[in-house]
Amino acid sequence: MDKFNQLTSVAAPMEIVNVDTDMIIPKQYLKTIKRTGLGKGLFAEMRLNEDGSENPDFVLNKPAYRHAQILVAGDNFGCGSSREHAPWALLDFGIRCVISTSFADIFYNNCFKNGILPIRVTPEQLDLLMENARRGENARLTVDLEAQTISASDGEVVAFDIDAFRKHCLLNGLDDIGLTMEKASDIGEYETRNAAAHPWI
Repeated sequence: MDKFNQLTSVAAPMEIVNVDTDMIIPKQYLKTIKRTGLGKGLFAEMRLNEDGSENPDFVLNKPAYRHAQILVAGDNFGCGSSREHAPWALLDFGIRCVISTSFADIFYNNCFKNGILPIRVTPEQLDLLMENARRGENARLTVDLEAQTISASDGEVVAFDIDAFRKHCLLNGLDDIGLTMEKASDIGEYETRNAAAHPWI
């Protein structure tokens, strides 16, 4: 998993509440268990027309936001069914951070396990960041995980809270496997002792 420390990017304003996981990655894309290639299906029912062409009105298709790595989204982002394909699709598309007032718990947890930083802010802070995002490519946000701040191009700084353990994992690029491998020497020593004590196993 890639480390997350500091990210500066145009932020795309997604002014929709209750964006569920089926909106993020529709069910027809769930046949794969690979984490790559799902970016093409991200927000497909809103981003693409029925003939597969791009919907020019969708925010991520607009020139200013094509390379946005940050989403500033409405309340209750990631609700609905618990599909890990949702953060996979966001990451494959290039989104590394989602800012909202609230997230569905399962989606929120899945983000951390896949290298995406979900940030909870107050409604007032979201309004400020959304206004900044509406300015397009002339405005950028800088997310500093170590300092736990979001800095807007106009000088505004928003502080955010994050669980210390999740922060540690993102800063060091540790998913569940990575966390286990941190204990590789201890595991190896245990296996050696266990084999000596129980050679018949």
